Amino acid sequence: MRGHSRISRGFTLIELLVVIAIIGILSAVVLASLNTARTKGNDAGVKANLNTVGTQAALFLSDNDGYGTFDNGIGAPDTCPVIDASGTSVFHNSTVEKAIAAALVDSSGGVTACLSTDTAYAAAVSRPDSTNSTYWCIDSSGAHCGVNSLTLTGAACSCTTSQ
Repeated sequence: MRGHSRISRGFTLIELLVVIAIIGILSAVVLASLNTARTKGNDAGVKANLNTVGTQAALFLSDNDGYGTFDNGIGAPDTCPVIDASGTSVFHNSTVEKAIAAALVDSSGGVTACLSTDTAYAAAVSRPDSTNSTYWCIDSSGAHCGVNSLTLTGAACSCTTSQ
């Protein structure tokens, strides 16, 4: 009798399953890293858009000798106006409205709060990455900071963190 030699002509089922498992694990790691980068990018977008609000508010002040009044009717913050809302405050300026709307998009559907008197303003938007603080806030004193409340007392941010 002749000896039967066995020639391997492919991969075993176990080898294929191991390779598929390794690819799955690597994919999960890459997707997790991409999600973290996306969240950090959106957080930077919120900050950048609120910096635009600060710049435009300074221009508004020089053109109008005040910020105008915007509140909920009893002196507390209100949800920031949407684009093309009627009014005369700094938050009704079209550039400010667009910057706040863009910040809201970057916040992944968060919330906004705006408050202005004739001499001061403050605006806050939810952060997509609330590791350091819940909201990013900007005000007329030049503060750019993280806050954990939408109180905006005296049309100012009560800064808890600079991140």
